[in-house]
Amino acid sequence: GLVIDGRTLEHVLHDSLQNTFLELTGKCRAVVCCQATPLQKSVLVRLVRNKLKAMTLAVGDGANDVSMIQVADIGVGISGQEGMQAVMASDFAISQFRHLRKLLLVHGHWCYTRLTNMVLYFFYKNVAYVNLLFWYQFFCGFSGTSMTDYWILILFNLLFTSVPPIIYGVLDKDVSAEILLQLPQLYMMSQ
Repeated sequence: GLVIDGRTLEHVLHDSLQNTFLELTGKCRAVVCCQATPLQKSVLVRLVRNKLKAMTLAVGDGANDVSMIQVADIGVGISGQEGMQAVMASDFAISQFRHLRKLLLVHGHWCYTRLTNMVLYFFYKNVAYVNLLFWYQFFCGFSGTSMTDYWILILFNLLFTSVPPIIYGVLDKDVSAEILLQLPQLYMMSQ
């Protein structure tokens, strides 16, 4: 990891040292900026995201972290004594920093798994419906006759587009939370 303060960041973020600094940060698993201005934080996150093509996660607990949270790919706000500005600007909100591990490793894994399976579900649902329409055209002699009434089509899409994602989102957990916390490498497999 790399810990850097605001005074050092001021020198590092100049154009002449950016590439050297980015090379150093590319070899780190985490970069922690302390006593940095809100502008420095957001510039650093934008620099890492754009130049290294890395996915960025910003965690903040106050109004001074809002710009950094908004620039990052994923923003996490911690509700605390400094107010709710970071929470309002973030993608996810937690009450204490210790919940970040569970948010990333457990809920992040479940979210990846659910999203990939739901994309496949919607793809197969649409393929099945289009194939049904295609084969129906053979039976009606390609006359353009509607196979179903519009209200049946609306009901079909409502039923097969809303109910399965809700049930799947609530009930599907491929691995328990305890195992995901014990084996953090499972997060990488879900990606």
